[in-house]
Amino acid sequence: MEFSIIQPPRIDFGRGKAAGAVAAATGFGARGIVVHGANPARAAWFMETAKAGADLMGLACGGEPTLADLEAAILRTRPHRPDWVIAIGGGAVLDLGKALAAMLPAPGGVMDHLEGVGRGLPLQATPLPFIALPTTSGTGAEVTKNAVIGVPEQGRKVSLRDDRMIARVAIVDPALTDGCPPSVTLASGLDALTQVIEPYVSCRATPYTDAITLPVILPGLRALIRLREGEDASARDTMALMSLTGGLALANAGLGAVHGFAGVIGGITGAAHGAICGTLLGPVLLMNRRRATGEARARIDRVCALLAEGLGCSAEAAPSVLAGWARAQGLPGLAALGLGAERHPAVAEVALTASSMKGNPVALSPADLCEVLAQAS
Repeated sequence: MEFSIIQPPRIDFGRGKAAGAVAAATGFGARGIVVHGANPARAAWFMETAKAGADLMGLACGGEPTLADLEAAILRTRPHRPDWVIAIGGGAVLDLGKALAAMLPAPGGVMDHLEGVGRGLPLQATPLPFIALPTTSGTGAEVTKNAVIGVPEQGRKVSLRDDRMIARVAIVDPALTDGCPPSVTLASGLDALTQVIEPYVSCRATPYTDAITLPVILPGLRALIRLREGEDASARDTMALMSLTGGLALANAGLGAVHGFAGVIGGITGAAHGAICGTLLGPVLLMNRRRATGEARARIDRVCALLAEGLGCSAEAAPSVLAGWARAQGLPGLAALGLGAERHPAVAEVALTASSMKGNPVALSPADLCEVLAQAS
Protein backbone atom coordinates (compact mmCIF):
# COMPACT_ATOMS: atom_id res chain seq x y z
CA MET A 1 0.00 0.00 0.00
CA GLU A 2 1.23 3.47 -0.86
CA PHE A 3 -0.36 6.89 -1.26
CA SER A 4 0.35 10.60 -0.93
CA ILE A 5 -1.71 13.33 0.72
CA ILE A 6 -1.94 16.70 -1.01
CA GLN A 7 -3.66 19.49 0.89
CA PRO A 8 -3.12 23.12 1.91
CA PRO A 9 -0.55 23.66 4.66
CA ARG A 10 -3.23 25.50 6.64
CA ILE A 11 -7.01 25.00 6.74
CA ASP A 12 -9.13 27.11 9.10
CA PHE A 13 -12.68 25.81 9.54
CA GLY A 14 -15.47 27.31 11.64
CA ARG A 15 -17.79 30.22 12.12
CA GLY A 16 -15.87 33.45 12.56
CA LYS A 17 -12.69 32.16 10.92
CA ALA A 18 -13.05 34.66 8.06
CA ALA A 19 -11.90 37.33 10.50
CA GLY A 20 -8.36 35.99 10.07
CA ALA A 21 -8.33 36.41 6.30
CA VAL A 22 -6.69 39.83 6.21
CA ALA A 23 -3.79 38.79 8.40
CA ALA A 24 -3.38 35.55 6.43
CA ALA A 25 -3.21 37.39 3.11
CA THR A 26 -1.09 40.38 4.09
CA GLY A 27 1.40 38.04 5.70
CA PHE A 28 2.55 37.31 2.13
CA GLY A 29 3.11 40.98 1.26
CA ALA A 30 1.38 44.32 0.87
CA ARG A 31 0.08 44.03 -2.69
CA GLY A 32 -2.87 41.78 -3.43
CA ILE A 33 -5.56 40.85 -5.94
CA VAL A 34 -9.04 40.27 -4.53
CA VAL A 35 -11.13 38.06 -6.84
CA HIS A 36 -14.83 38.21 -6.00
CA GLY A 37 -18.19 37.46 -7.60
CA ALA A 38 -20.24 39.74 -9.80
CA ASN A 39 -21.42 41.64 -6.72
CA PRO A 40 -18.36 43.22 -5.05
CA ALA A 41 -20.40 43.83 -1.89
CA ARG A 42 -19.85 40.18 -0.91
CA ALA A 43 -16.13 40.93 -0.51
CA ALA A 44 -16.47 44.50 0.83
CA TRP A 45 -15.79 43.40 4.40
CA PHE A 46 -12.34 42.18 3.36
CA MET A 47 -11.52 45.18 1.17
CA GLU A 48 -12.51 47.66 3.87
CA THR A 49 -10.46 45.93 6.56
CA ALA A 50 -7.39 45.26 4.44
CA LYS A 51 -7.06 48.55 2.56
CA ALA A 52 -5.44 50.31 5.52
CA GLY A 53 -2.33 48.16 5.26
CA ALA A 54 -2.44 46.75 1.75
CA ASP A 55 -2.52 47.92 -1.87
CA LEU A 56 -5.49 46.04 -3.30
CA MET A 57 -6.93 45.50 -6.74
CA GLY A 58 -10.40 43.98 -7.11
CA LEU A 59 -11.39 41.63 -9.92
CA ALA A 60 -14.94 40.49 -10.60
CA CYS A 61 -15.82 36.99 -11.78
CA GLY A 62 -19.34 36.88 -13.16
CA GLY A 63 -19.55 33.19 -14.01
CA GLU A 64 -17.59 30.00 -14.57
CA PRO A 65 -14.29 31.28 -16.03
CA THR A 66 -13.36 30.80 -19.66
CA LEU A 67 -9.96 30.91 -21.30
CA ALA A 68 -10.74 34.44 -22.52
CA ASP A 69 -11.73 35.50 -18.99
CA LEU A 70 -8.47 34.19 -17.56
CA GLU A 71 -6.32 35.77 -20.25
CA ALA A 72 -8.06 39.11 -19.76
CA ALA A 73 -7.60 38.87 -15.98
CA ILE A 74 -3.87 38.21 -16.41
CA LEU A 75 -3.45 41.26 -18.64
CA ARG A 76 -5.41 43.46 -16.25
CA THR A 77 -3.75 42.41 -12.99
CA ARG A 78 -0.13 41.76 -13.96
CA PRO A 79 0.79 45.49 -13.92
CA HIS A 80 -0.32 45.63 -10.27
CA ARG A 81 2.65 43.34 -9.43
CA PRO A 82 0.76 41.47 -6.70
CA ASP A 83 2.38 39.49 -3.92
CA TRP A 84 -0.69 37.27 -3.47
CA VAL A 85 -4.19 36.49 -4.72
CA ILE A 86 -7.26 35.93 -2.55
CA ALA A 87 -10.58 34.62 -3.88
CA ILE A 88 -13.84 35.17 -1.99
CA GLY A 89 -16.80 33.49 -3.64
CA GLY A 90 -18.19 30.30 -5.11
CA GLY A 91 -16.31 27.64 -7.01
CA ALA A 92 -16.02 29.71 -10.19
CA VAL A 93 -14.45 32.60 -8.28
CA LEU A 94 -12.02 30.26 -6.55
CA ASP A 95 -11.06 28.67 -9.87
CA LEU A 96 -10.34 32.05 -11.47
CA GLY A 97 -8.33 33.20 -8.45
CA LYS A 98 -6.35 29.98 -8.32
CA ALA A 99 -5.61 30.05 -12.05
CA LEU A 100 -4.63 33.70 -11.88
CA ALA A 101 -2.20 33.04 -9.03
CA ALA A 102 -0.67 30.25 -11.10
CA MET A 103 -0.38 32.18 -14.35
CA LEU A 104 0.74 35.64 -13.23
CA PRO A 105 4.37 34.50 -12.71
CA ALA A 106 4.30 32.15 -15.73
CA PRO A 107 6.55 33.06 -18.68
CA GLY A 108 4.24 31.38 -21.20
CA GLY A 109 0.56 31.43 -22.03
CA VAL A 110 -2.39 29.57 -20.56
CA MET A 111 -2.60 27.10 -23.46
CA ASP A 112 0.88 25.88 -22.59
CA HIS A 113 -0.56 24.37 -19.42
CA LEU A 114 -4.24 23.50 -20.01
CA GLU A 115 -5.06 19.80 -20.09
CA GLY A 116 -6.84 18.24 -23.03
CA VAL A 117 -7.01 21.22 -25.35
CA GLY A 118 -3.58 22.69 -24.62
CA ARG A 119 -0.04 21.36 -24.22
CA GLY A 120 -0.58 20.27 -20.60
CA LEU A 121 2.95 21.28 -19.58
CA PRO A 122 3.93 21.68 -15.90
CA LEU A 123 4.13 25.21 -14.61
CA GLN A 124 7.57 26.72 -15.09
CA ALA A 125 7.28 29.21 -12.22
CA THR A 126 5.97 28.86 -8.69
CA PRO A 127 2.44 30.31 -8.37
CA LEU A 128 1.76 33.34 -6.21
CA PRO A 129 0.43 32.55 -2.73
CA PHE A 130 -3.30 31.84 -3.04
CA ILE A 131 -5.82 32.27 -0.21
CA ALA A 132 -9.30 30.78 -0.63
CA LEU A 133 -12.57 31.72 1.11
CA PRO A 134 -15.58 29.84 -0.28
CA THR A 135 -19.03 31.40 0.01
CA THR A 136 -20.89 28.32 -1.26
CA SER A 137 -20.69 24.66 -0.25
CA GLY A 138 -20.04 22.74 -3.43
CA THR A 139 -16.83 22.35 -5.39
CA GLY A 140 -14.29 22.17 -2.56
CA ALA A 141 -12.04 24.26 -4.82
CA GLU A 142 -10.48 25.85 -1.75
CA VAL A 143 -8.37 22.71 -1.23
CA THR A 144 -7.86 21.31 -4.75
CA LYS A 145 -4.80 21.56 -6.98
CA ASN A 146 -6.65 22.41 -10.19
CA ALA A 147 -8.73 25.20 -11.68
CA VAL A 148 -11.48 24.46 -14.20
CA ILE A 149 -11.43 26.70 -17.26
CA GLY A 150 -14.00 26.71 -20.05
CA VAL A 151 -12.89 26.68 -23.68
CA PRO A 152 -16.17 27.36 -25.51
CA GLU A 153 -14.56 27.23 -28.94
CA GLN A 154 -13.76 23.57 -28.35
CA GLY A 155 -16.86 22.77 -26.29
CA ARG A 156 -14.83 21.71 -23.26
CA LYS A 157 -14.13 22.60 -19.66
CA VAL A 158 -10.63 21.49 -18.77
CA SER A 159 -8.18 21.90 -15.91
CA LEU A 160 -5.09 23.91 -15.23
CA ARG A 161 -3.41 21.57 -12.74
CA ASP A 162 -0.27 21.57 -10.62
CA ASP A 163 0.45 20.44 -7.05
CA ARG A 164 1.79 23.93 -6.32
CA MET A 165 -1.62 25.48 -7.08
CA ILE A 166 -2.91 24.29 -3.70
CA ALA A 167 -3.96 27.27 -1.57
CA ARG A 168 -1.46 28.41 1.03
CA VAL A 169 -4.42 29.12 3.33
CA ALA A 170 -7.99 27.83 2.98
CA ILE A 171 -10.50 29.51 5.27
CA VAL A 172 -13.88 27.78 5.40
CA ASP A 173 -16.29 29.91 7.40
CA PRO A 174 -19.83 28.48 7.07
CA ALA A 175 -21.26 31.88 8.01
CA LEU A 176 -20.22 33.10 4.55
CA THR A 177 -22.68 30.58 3.07
CA ASP A 178 -25.66 31.64 5.21
CA GLY A 179 -28.56 32.80 3.07
CA CYS A 180 -27.20 31.24 -0.11
CA PRO A 181 -30.12 31.13 -2.61
CA PRO A 182 -32.08 27.85 -2.57
CA SER A 183 -31.30 26.97 -6.20
CA VAL A 184 -27.58 27.48 -5.64
CA THR A 185 -27.70 25.55 -2.36
CA LEU A 186 -29.37 22.61 -4.12
CA ALA A 187 -27.02 22.43 -7.11
CA SER A 188 -23.83 23.10 -5.18
CA GLY A 189 -24.92 20.76 -2.38
CA LEU A 190 -25.47 17.90 -4.82
CA ASP A 191 -22.04 18.61 -6.29
CA ALA A 192 -20.55 18.40 -2.78
CA LEU A 193 -22.41 15.13 -2.18
CA THR A 194 -21.08 13.77 -5.47
CA GLN A 195 -17.57 14.72 -4.44
CA VAL A 196 -17.64 12.68 -1.26
CA ILE A 197 -19.23 9.71 -3.04
CA GLU A 198 -17.05 9.50 -6.16
CA PRO A 199 -13.69 9.50 -4.33
CA TYR A 200 -14.98 6.78 -1.96
CA VAL A 201 -16.03 4.46 -4.79
CA SER A 202 -13.06 5.50 -6.97
CA CYS A 203 -10.58 2.86 -8.10
CA ARG A 204 -7.96 5.29 -6.75
CA ALA A 205 -9.41 5.49 -3.22
CA THR A 206 -6.91 5.46 -0.36
CA PRO A 207 -7.20 4.82 3.39
CA TYR A 208 -7.01 8.60 3.86
CA THR A 209 -9.86 9.39 1.48
CA ASP A 210 -11.93 6.49 2.86
CA ALA A 211 -11.53 7.86 6.37
CA ILE A 212 -12.75 11.34 5.52
CA THR A 213 -15.51 10.65 2.96
CA LEU A 214 -17.68 7.84 4.31
CA PRO A 215 -18.57 9.56 7.63
CA VAL A 216 -19.91 12.72 5.94
CA ILE A 217 -22.18 11.24 3.26
CA LEU A 218 -25.26 10.71 5.43
CA PRO A 219 -24.94 13.92 7.52
CA GLY A 220 -24.31 15.89 4.33
CA LEU A 221 -27.40 14.50 2.62
CA ARG A 222 -29.53 15.19 5.70
CA ALA A 223 -28.21 18.76 5.88
CA LEU A 224 -29.08 19.35 2.23
CA ILE A 225 -32.60 18.02 2.80
CA ARG A 226 -32.95 20.22 5.89
CA LEU A 227 -31.93 23.34 3.95
CA ARG A 228 -34.71 22.72 1.46
CA GLU A 229 -37.09 23.31 4.36
CA GLY A 230 -35.51 26.58 5.53
CA GLU A 231 -32.35 28.27 6.70
CA ASP A 232 -30.42 26.38 9.38
CA ALA A 233 -26.96 27.34 10.65
CA SER A 234 -26.10 23.83 11.82
CA ALA A 235 -27.00 22.41 8.39
CA ARG A 236 -24.86 25.08 6.74
CA ASP A 237 -21.93 24.01 8.94
CA THR A 238 -22.40 20.37 7.93
CA MET A 239 -22.64 21.28 4.24
CA ALA A 240 -19.46 23.33 4.45
CA LEU A 241 -17.66 20.38 6.04
CA MET A 242 -18.93 18.03 3.31
CA SER A 243 -17.72 20.44 0.63
CA LEU A 244 -14.30 20.78 2.23
CA THR A 245 -14.04 17.00 2.62
CA GLY A 246 -14.99 16.46 -1.00
CA GLY A 247 -12.28 18.82 -2.16
CA LEU A 248 -9.65 17.06 -0.07
CA ALA A 249 -10.85 13.66 -1.26
CA LEU A 250 -10.96 14.44 -4.97
CA ALA A 251 -7.49 15.99 -4.82
CA ASN A 252 -6.17 12.68 -3.51
CA ALA A 253 -8.38 9.97 -5.06
CA GLY A 254 -9.89 11.51 -8.17
CA LEU A 255 -13.54 11.41 -9.15
CA GLY A 256 -15.56 9.35 -11.62
CA ALA A 257 -18.09 9.28 -14.43
CA VAL A 258 -20.24 12.13 -13.11
CA HIS A 259 -17.34 14.55 -13.40
CA GLY A 260 -16.07 12.84 -16.54
CA PHE A 261 -19.34 13.92 -18.12
CA ALA A 262 -19.55 17.30 -16.42
CA GLY A 263 -16.62 18.98 -18.12
CA VAL A 264 -17.86 17.94 -21.55
CA ILE A 265 -21.52 18.84 -20.97
CA GLY A 266 -20.62 22.12 -19.30
CA GLY A 267 -18.37 23.06 -22.19
CA ILE A 268 -21.14 22.38 -24.71
CA THR A 269 -24.11 23.87 -22.88
CA GLY A 270 -22.63 26.44 -20.50
CA ALA A 271 -24.89 24.98 -17.77
CA ALA A 272 -23.85 25.30 -14.14
CA HIS A 273 -21.45 22.59 -13.00
CA GLY A 274 -23.38 21.73 -9.84
CA ALA A 275 -26.65 21.27 -11.72
CA ILE A 276 -24.99 18.91 -14.20
CA CYS A 277 -23.42 16.83 -11.43
CA GLY A 278 -26.63 16.74 -9.43
CA THR A 279 -28.73 15.39 -12.27
CA LEU A 280 -26.11 12.77 -13.21
CA LEU A 281 -25.35 11.40 -9.74
CA GLY A 282 -28.30 9.02 -9.44
CA PRO A 283 -28.06 7.56 -12.97
CA VAL A 284 -24.28 7.08 -12.68
CA LEU A 285 -24.67 5.29 -9.35
CA LEU A 286 -27.29 3.01 -10.91
CA MET A 287 -25.04 2.11 -13.83
CA ASN A 288 -21.93 1.63 -11.69
CA ARG A 289 -23.88 -0.61 -9.31
CA ARG A 290 -25.10 -2.72 -12.23
CA ARG A 291 -21.62 -3.18 -13.69
CA ALA A 292 -19.47 -3.40 -10.53
CA THR A 293 -18.33 -6.58 -8.82
CA GLY A 294 -16.21 -7.44 -5.79
CA GLU A 295 -14.84 -4.59 -3.69
CA ALA A 296 -16.10 -1.94 -6.13
CA ARG A 297 -19.67 -3.25 -5.74
CA ALA A 298 -19.27 -3.43 -1.96
CA ARG A 299 -18.25 0.24 -1.84
CA ILE A 300 -21.18 1.31 -4.00
CA ASP A 301 -23.55 -0.73 -1.82
CA ARG A 302 -22.23 1.02 1.32
CA VAL A 303 -22.92 4.39 -0.27
CA CYS A 304 -26.41 3.32 -1.36
CA ALA A 305 -27.18 2.12 2.17
CA LEU A 306 -26.25 5.54 3.57
CA LEU A 307 -28.32 7.34 0.95
CA ALA A 308 -31.23 5.02 1.73
CA GLU A 309 -31.06 5.91 5.40
CA GLY A 310 -31.27 9.61 4.57
CA LEU A 311 -34.02 9.21 1.98
CA GLY A 312 -36.12 6.62 3.77
CA CYS A 313 -36.00 3.95 1.07
CA SER A 314 -34.23 0.70 0.25
CA ALA A 315 -30.56 0.69 -0.70
CA GLU A 316 -31.41 -0.75 -4.11
CA ALA A 317 -33.82 2.11 -4.81
CA ALA A 318 -31.61 4.86 -3.35
CA PRO A 319 -30.01 6.13 -6.60
CA SER A 320 -33.41 6.44 -8.31
CA VAL A 321 -35.03 8.00 -5.24
CA LEU A 322 -32.19 10.52 -4.96
CA ALA A 323 -32.60 11.46 -8.63
CA GLY A 324 -36.35 11.82 -8.17
CA TRP A 325 -35.94 13.92 -5.05
CA ALA A 326 -33.54 16.29 -6.80
CA ARG A 327 -35.89 16.66 -9.75
CA ALA A 328 -38.83 17.30 -7.41
CA GLN A 329 -36.80 20.05 -5.74
CA GLY A 330 -36.48 21.83 -9.07
CA LEU A 331 -33.18 20.53 -10.43
CA PRO A 332 -33.47 20.42 -14.23
CA GLY A 333 -32.60 17.39 -16.34
CA LEU A 334 -29.93 17.42 -19.02
CA ALA A 335 -32.42 18.23 -21.78
CA ALA A 336 -33.55 21.34 -19.91
CA LEU A 337 -29.90 22.24 -19.38
CA GLY A 338 -29.41 22.28 -23.15
CA LEU A 339 -28.13 18.81 -24.02
CA GLY A 340 -30.26 17.22 -26.75
CA ALA A 341 -30.42 13.44 -27.20
CA GLU A 342 -28.76 13.71 -30.60
CA ARG A 343 -25.55 14.76 -28.84
CA HIS A 344 -25.41 11.83 -26.42
CA PRO A 345 -23.14 9.55 -28.51
CA ALA A 346 -20.59 12.29 -29.12
CA VAL A 347 -20.63 13.36 -25.46
CA ALA A 348 -20.12 9.76 -24.36
CA GLU A 349 -17.11 9.33 -26.65
CA VAL A 350 -15.41 12.50 -25.43
CA ALA A 351 -16.26 11.81 -21.77
CA LEU A 352 -14.43 8.48 -22.00
CA THR A 353 -11.19 10.42 -22.48
CA ALA A 354 -11.76 12.82 -19.54
CA SER A 355 -9.28 12.62 -16.67
CA SER A 356 -12.06 12.17 -14.08
CA MET A 357 -13.36 9.08 -15.88
CA LYS A 358 -10.13 7.27 -14.99
CA GLY A 359 -11.25 7.13 -11.35
CA ASN A 360 -14.60 5.49 -12.06
CA PRO A 361 -14.86 2.17 -10.17
CA VAL A 362 -15.68 0.22 -13.35
CA ALA A 363 -15.03 0.68 -17.04
CA LEU A 364 -18.22 1.86 -18.75
CA SER A 365 -18.87 1.42 -22.46
CA PRO A 366 -20.16 4.15 -24.77
CA ALA A 367 -23.54 2.39 -24.69
CA ASP A 368 -23.53 2.47 -20.88
CA LEU A 369 -22.74 6.16 -20.90
CA CYS A 370 -25.48 6.90 -23.41
CA GLU A 371 -27.96 5.08 -21.17
CA VAL A 372 -26.85 7.25 -18.23
CA LEU A 373 -27.36 10.39 -20.31
CA ALA A 374 -30.81 9.25 -21.35
CA GLN A 375 -31.81 8.60 -17.73
CA ALA A 376 -30.49 12.01 -16.66
CA SER A 377 -32.34 13.85 -19.41
